[in-house]
Amino acid sequence: MSDNHTAQRLYSLDALRGFDMFWIMGAEEIWHRWYKATESPVLGAISKQFIHPDWHGFAAYDLIFPLFLFLAGVASPYSVGRDLEGGTPRGELAKRVVKRGLLLVLLGVIFNHGFSQLLPLSEIRFPSVLGRIGLAWMFANLIYLYSSRMAQMVWCGGLLIGYWLLFKFAAAPGFAAGDLSMEGNIASYIDRLLIPGKLYLGIHDPEGLVSTLPSISTGLLGILTGTFLVHGAYSKEKKAAYMALAGVVLLVLAQLWSLDFPINKNLWTSSFALQVGGLSLLLLALFYYIIDAKGYQRWAFFFKVIGMNSILIYMSGVFIDWEYTTEATFGWLGQLLGPAVGSVVLVFCYLLIKWLFLKFLYDRKIFLRV
Repeated sequence: MSDNHTAQRLYSLDALRGFDMFWIMGAEEIWHRWYKATESPVLGAISKQFIHPDWHGFAAYDLIFPLFLFLAGVASPYSVGRDLEGGTPRGELAKRVVKRGLLLVLLGVIFNHGFSQLLPLSEIRFPSVLGRIGLAWMFANLIYLYSSRMAQMVWCGGLLIGYWLLFKFAAAPGFAAGDLSMEGNIASYIDRLLIPGKLYLGIHDPEGLVSTLPSISTGLLGILTGTFLVHGAYSKEKKAAYMALAGVVLLVLAQLWSLDFPINKNLWTSSFALQVGGLSLLLLALFYYIIDAKGYQRWAFFFKVIGMNSILIYMSGVFIDWEYTTEATFGWLGQLLGPAVGSVVLVFCYLLIKWLFLKFLYDRKIFLRV
C-alpha cells in the first residue's frame, strides 16, 4: 500500500480489529472452560487474564475494549481524512461524525436492553461500550477535523493530565481529595449526579460520562497513528519499528504514572490510557509488519472476515440467540464427548457458527456501516 489516500484500506487494520472482536465474540470462554475441565494452574493463570479486575489492576481482557477504540481512530485518516483531502467541507464531515457518534450511543442503549420491553427511565442504563466508543470517537474526530497535528498531540496529553488533576484535587463530598474508591472518587460522584436512569454498578458505571474524557485521548492516539501510517515518509518496516518503540515508551510511562494514579479500567485512569495505548501500538506494529510490510495476509483472512462486520456481530446477540443455535446444531456433539471436553468443543462450535454467518455476509459484500 502506498502512503496516500488513493490506497486501499489497511489489511492489518481489519485483521487486528477482527482479532479483537474474536475475543468479544466469546473466545475468552475457551480458557475458562478448559481450565474448569483440567484445573491446570497454567490454564488457570491464562483464564484469570480474561477476567476484569474488580477495581485497580490490569488483565489482558482490559485491552479489548480500548483496542477497538484505538483502531477506530487509526481508521479515521483513511476515511474522514481521505474525504477531507478530497474536498468534502469540514462542516459536512463534522455533521457525519456527530451523527455516527450519536447513533452508536443509541445502539449501545439497544444493546443494553434489546427491543423486548419498554422500561421506566429509572431502569434504563444509558452508558454502554458502544456509547463510549461513539462519544470518544466523535470528539476525537472533531478535534482531528479542526486542529493541527501538534494541537492533536496537545489535546491527547492535556486530557490525560487534566483528568489526573481532577482526581488529585477533588473527590465526592465527605471524602478526602484524591480518593479513588468507587464511592469516593470524583468521576463516579459526578456521574451519579448527571446520568439519568441506572448505573451499571449502582454507584458507578465503567462507561460513565466523566471517564469518557481520557478515552478521547485513546481515540486521538489512534488518529495520530493512522496519520503517521498515511503520511509518514518511511518504509513500512520502519513505520512498524517506530510504532513498536512508541508503544514501549507509553508502557514505561504508564508504569511510572501508575505509582500515583493506579491503572484502573473502571475509571479509565490516565495510566490505564497509556497502558492500553502502548499495548495497542505494539499489536498494530506486529500485525502491520507481518501483513502489510511482509505481505503475509492469508493467515489473517479469518480475522478480516470478523473485522469487516465488527459492529454487526457485536449487536447480533440482540436479535439472534447464538447459544440456542449452537446447542440446537451441535448439542449432540457435546453429549457425545462428555461434559468436560464437550463444553470446550461447544465454544469452538459457537464461534464457528458466528464466523460462518459473517463469512456468508462477507461473500455477498454485506457490511453494516454506522
